[in-house]
Amino acid sequence: MNKDPLQSCTFAATERRIDTTCRRFPEFPRNPAVLVRLIKRIHQQVHDAANAVLRRYGLNHTDYNILMMIYGSDGAGVSPGELALAAGEKGANLTRICNALHDGGLIARAPSAEDRRKLALTLTAQGIALVERLLPDMCRLLDAQTQGLDATQMAQAEALLKHLLGNAEQIATGPMAGDAP
Repeated sequence: MNKDPLQSCTFAATERRIDTTCRRFPEFPRNPAVLVRLIKRIHQQVHDAANAVLRRYGLNHTDYNILMMIYGSDGAGVSPGELALAAGEKGANLTRICNALHDGGLIARAPSAEDRRKLALTLTAQGIALVERLLPDMCRLLDAQTQGLDATQMAQAEALLKHLLGNAEQIATGPMAGDAP
């Protein structure tokens, strides 16, 4: 029997502390704080669950995300810059991850067909085989993580999360970036 996720949520301890903060500092914005902390908690849970599934394939969630961004490209390869943007990774971290995936025989580097001065990253046959072997497990995980949400609810959540992401990106690159005392 499945427990109601709203009732079994471990978020109550965090929410109590947010409520205490609001009592101590009435101007503290409770709803935005709850949303941001929920997103952080969801990220942590999603990341941990994915790592548990991917461990049997010799990967972690970050490796998987990189492989999936390449797998999801048009087949001509993806530049490191495009991959960093799509995967949300910093350049130095992306280089480390790609070096490990390359050394493991999962990705290849070659000059871009469009501009030979640029590098194109592609999946090797071994990389494609691994992705296609693990995808059924990851599909089951994604379905389990969104269990109980219908298509309309998922579309609404996607739209709201994209809006929040846009706000976060604007803050990261806008006038508020670095404003903290």
